[in-house]
Amino acid sequence: MRRTRVVIADRHPVTLQGLSRVLGAQRDFKVVAHCGDGASCLNAIRILIPDIAIVDISMPGVAGLARFNSEHPAATRLVLFTPSVEARDLRAFAAAGAHAVISKDVDPGVLVQILRKVADGQRLLPELSSRKRTIQEESAIGEEALTALTDRECQIMRLVSEGLSNKEIGRRLNIADGTIKVHLHNIFQKLDIGNRTALAALAIAHTDDTSPSASRGAKARRRRDHRG
Repeated sequence: MRRTRVVIADRHPVTLQGLSRVLGAQRDFKVVAHCGDGASCLNAIRILIPDIAIVDISMPGVAGLARFNSEHPAATRLVLFTPSVEARDLRAFAAAGAHAVISKDVDPGVLVQILRKVADGQRLLPELSSRKRTIQEESAIGEEALTALTDRECQIMRLVSEGLSNKEIGRRLNIADGTIKVHLHNIFQKLDIGNRTALAALAIAHTDDTSPSASRGAKARRRRDHRG
């Protein structure tokens, strides 16, 4: 019997141990690596080429995962492990290249069932409209929405994708914690997402577009297109 090879990546050791125990009890799964940050996860995926990577989207250093996933779509299927899942955030998860999004409070039996379907090649993100949008379409929608962000908002979005807290972002940018909250509220409104988990997913799907210089370039292109 072929066993599905899995890499697990989460910032919390207890979660890593729990996932490992659940999957270790299944005859058709084999955990080949445990990772505590995005860089080690990406390295494990490149070297081991697992069938599935279960990744905590709020974990530090996950920015390179979506790009690698888009460059090697047939290699490893990405499953995002999140504290919560909201319907309006699924666009961001789809743009990040996820095959499935699993809430951290899911029943272990349901978790295993989802992973088996992903191993069989199924993409389990629900339909986002009256018809199923492709990942390419969702990515284009995300790029268009990003042009509405200011340079400061792009900076904050990028730092959220690196796993920084509001206080850490405030120290990095030398602005107050309350100001960070206001910026995040505005970002959520502009991108039509519900929380920083979805924001991180959208950020890693559009890493180049979240830099201030990229934002200015996008706005300049938009002005030229409008004049044309």
